[in-house]
Amino acid sequence: MDSPFGSASGPDFEQATRHVPDAERTSSVSSQFWIWAGANIAPINWVLGALGITLGLSLRDTLIVLIAGNVVGMAGFGVFVLLGQKTGVTGMVLSRGAFGRRGAYVPAAIQACLAIGWCAINTWIVLDLVMALLGRIGLIDPAAGNDGWRIAVAAAIMATQVAISWAGYRAIANFERWTVPPTVLVLIVMSVAAWFFIGVDWSYPGPPGEILTGTDRVVAMSGVMTAIGIGWGITWFTYAADYSRFVSTAMPRWRLYTASVLGQFIPVVWLGVLGATLATRNGSIDPGQLIVENFGALAIPVLLLVVHGPIATNILNIYTFSVAVQALDIKISRRALSLGVGVVAMAAVVVFIYLEDLATVLDTWLVGIVAWIASWAGVMLVHYFVIQRGPVDTDRLLAAPAERRLPAFNGPGLLSFAVGVVATWMFLHGEVSLLQGPISTALGGLDLSWLAGGLVSAGLYLATARRPARVPSGPAPAGPAARPIEKPDEAVSG
Repeated sequence: MDSPFGSASGPDFEQATRHVPDAERTSSVSSQFWIWAGANIAPINWVLGALGITLGLSLRDTLIVLIAGNVVGMAGFGVFVLLGQKTGVTGMVLSRGAFGRRGAYVPAAIQACLAIGWCAINTWIVLDLVMALLGRIGLIDPAAGNDGWRIAVAAAIMATQVAISWAGYRAIANFERWTVPPTVLVLIVMSVAAWFFIGVDWSYPGPPGEILTGTDRVVAMSGVMTAIGIGWGITWFTYAADYSRFVSTAMPRWRLYTASVLGQFIPVVWLGVLGATLATRNGSIDPGQLIVENFGALAIPVLLLVVHGPIATNILNIYTFSVAVQALDIKISRRALSLGVGVVAMAAVVVFIYLEDLATVLDTWLVGIVAWIASWAGVMLVHYFVIQRGPVDTDRLLAAPAERRLPAFNGPGLLSFAVGVVATWMFLHGEVSLLQGPISTALGGLDLSWLAGGLVSAGLYLATARRPARVPSGPAPAGPAARPIEKPDEAVSG
């Protein structure tokens, strides 16, 4: 039986160079929920929850940032989900309308690098869990470095991730649908044990002798907001359309929006709260230490099932990498690209194994991501919901560069994107000096990077982008001198 996404002799609608016709869209709204939930039921999310405690916040402030920030971030994510459903093309193909046919290579290249980095970080994060498990059952000495074990386990996990992504969207959707529900059951048991039986300090005020107040408290909350609040939702904007393009346009938009947003919000906040509450006992951000010290014998089944999390996340990273690279007009099959990203990400994992400061690595990575995605999102939202609102001519987005159906470069879009990135950096305050912008420094470390980048890029693009030509009322002029009215996407200047 042929796949609904094309047979060996027919079109492969999973390629970035293809539009998924509505007749071929078989994804249900529940599959979108499980895809996004699976991508976020991962150890990195309780590590991110613990990050607020580790960086000096009280439990209350950490939870405020986590919950309120993700309400805003995930609400924006749902908008990009709907854009994928509407057009049937990937996020980086949609970028061509706002940045130009060749200009869209810039966000596509960044997205490809981003996916490699996430694949490596998520694989690396789970290694502490696995080492803790192996130590509990006596296979290794948990006090030793165990770098050889770490590399071997990482290679096995990476191979599994690549194999699922290689098989394609249907394999990804089925994996999430069948593996996430039992993982949720384990997390319920895990949460009950944490919140009712191990003595979580719900009134945790912050590190002893270092309780933050006044301006210092607001500054710290703003930085954590960028890393694990609004910033976390923003990191998923560029992924959204790659998967929602498989949802039929007959699916009510409110249902798709609700399912996708909740699929992100529930596990992110749930695991973030779990990580933050566990961290009040020992101040640790290390996932292996968090689990083993707090759950004892329960650690074994918990670790065995939660190791599924990075795999569920990284199959999306690998898949998105492949279609982002194809959007660069690189003529390599999606499956070959999946193999390639596995090799590169594995090399990065080996490098991460020898890094020691987990909190700094994570904070630096996350705030760096926000710098470009907030700016990209500002341009895209203005382009598709203000400048070029209405039907999107996807055939023109997918046309080869030689056909010149789109300008090679959209000057206003690229300029707005670049200025937005600079604005993001100027209001950014990361853990390393390179990511501490002058305005944020002048404000005592207040981090408004995501807001500055999005507003500056959106405002500048709104002011400089060329509006589509108006269609005159009445019959069009006849004769050879008549000139066709430009379609909306043709109005982008280059």
